[in-house]
Amino acid sequence: MENETFDEQAAAEARKKRTFRTFSYRGVDLEQLLDLSNEQLVTLVHSRARRRFQRGLKRKPMGLIKKLRKAKKEAPLNEKPAVVKTHLRDMIIVPEMIGSQIAIYNGKTFNQVEIKAEMVGHYLGEFSITYKPVRHGKSGSGGNAHRFIPLK
Repeated sequence: MENETFDEQAAAEARKKRTFRTFSYRGVDLEQLLDLSNEQLVTLVHSRARRRFQRGLKRKPMGLIKKLRKAKKEAPLNEKPAVVKTHLRDMIIVPEMIGSQIAIYNGKTFNQVEIKAEMVGHYLGEFSITYKPVRHGKSGSGGNAHRFIPLK
């Protein structure tokens, strides 16, 4: 009887102590990732991003990073930074951007996105869809609008 109660208590404590998976990008922990220089980051990213960084960051991407730095600096402690609007859908997300709020243009509107650690190495455009997904099976406008569907 005592053994069963002990097992229940141990299980309850194990649930309370639940450990969360630590984020790592290609084997590098988040804290180390934030401390990396640009040259060290280039060795971690995929080949397309590596080529892009080796050719140098141009004026527009650097301007976006400067705006994000400024927004983070001006944000009150423990508050989210101000939203920075951008059209740069081809900007590769770097660790410095983590925690920022970015409004990404999709051709019509700006979609607000909070940059998370899991987004490092992806393009901004991947998080702002440019089309309205097709909803199959709905009658109405489209190719079969002329067809008569009787009400039963």
